[in-house]
Amino acid sequence: MFDFKKYGIEMWPQDKIVAFRKALLDWYDEHKRDLPWRRTKDPYAIWVSEIMLQQTRVDTVKPYYERFLYHLPTIRDLAEAKEEVILKLWEGLGYYSRVRNMQKAAQQMVADFGGAFPKTYAEIASLKGIGPYTAGAIASIAFDLPEPAVDGNVMRVMSRLFEVDYDIGVPGNRKIFQALMEELIDPERPGDFNQALMDLGSDIEAPVNPRPEDSPVKEFSAAYRNGTMGKYPIKAPKKKPVPVAYQAFIIRNEKNEFLLEKNQQSNLLAGFWSFPLMEKGAFIPPQVSLFEVAEDGPQIDVKQAFSKAYPLKVEWQQDTFAPVQHVFSHRKWQIELLEGRALLGTLPPDRELQWVAVEDFHRYPFAKPQQKMWDSYLAGKQGLT
Repeated sequence: MFDFKKYGIEMWPQDKIVAFRKALLDWYDEHKRDLPWRRTKDPYAIWVSEIMLQQTRVDTVKPYYERFLYHLPTIRDLAEAKEEVILKLWEGLGYYSRVRNMQKAAQQMVADFGGAFPKTYAEIASLKGIGPYTAGAIASIAFDLPEPAVDGNVMRVMSRLFEVDYDIGVPGNRKIFQALMEELIDPERPGDFNQALMDLGSDIEAPVNPRPEDSPVKEFSAAYRNGTMGKYPIKAPKKKPVPVAYQAFIIRNEKNEFLLEKNQQSNLLAGFWSFPLMEKGAFIPPQVSLFEVAEDGPQIDVKQAFSKAYPLKVEWQQDTFAPVQHVFSHRKWQIELLEGRALLGTLPPDRELQWVAVEDFHRYPFAKPQQKMWDSYLAGKQGLT
């Protein structure tokens, strides 16, 4: 039995819990969003939607969800798909480790469960890339198991209901919200209960501009009664992403094809194609900081750095293009573009490079930074005409 008093929380009596469930589910029945993944009990489809919805807006996810299931309608299809296929289907959603983990989980299901989705919480949670929230969501929505699905939206609602004085961003505090949900979840309609709280937390009790007066459960909320809605949830500010400077090389050959390179490293954006990119710190003398270079320090010979890595004879162009910025959760890329025409040379065998015509770009998975670089390049070219 969880000791709520240890954390300054007074758990409700059973009759209040029952009344809370009814108020929440009555509201959900009337106001729930009509979403494609809510029209199915297929655990595979629900899983796809839940992974896509992590840190991504609902309206953004809808076309991705439908396209993904059209091309990979079964667990076995996902397990056997080529990496470039799954990356192309995920292109633009970001957090690409999610879809790689999905494929590994699909391969687990083929190997361990005969290609079927497992039906218990423990088995679902054993799959690659599926944490407690996703396991709870699938178990409750697809299999009607009374398993909580505790995400940021749910923790925000719980924080206000019980005035929880613990930071929701600290992993160790998740057990508090898990325990609260285990007490409150409706055993008859667990999937609807979880989804109702998700809807409530993403709209009426959103982190920005909440509308507490419209909440169907305001009479149960300690924060609403005490006028402390603005205090909850408690969450320390995020660390700012670290800035990293890159140089991009837009190289064309005599056939008007562009040089693309596949990222072969096992880090960020592995498996995606882009114009050749070099981190500026890689060719700055170690004793010189990037900030000194950015101000008025020594000039970096980026053309020479490119020639060392790519033995091509290049005629560099003078056109200028707007720098590209892309922010990841932990990195902020600032990319400058340099255009050149390749005259002679052989592509190095230790890199995965291709000359690609514009009309064939759609065959290659491009992450968001590459799309932004291409847009900047086209905008610059139009400005010169």
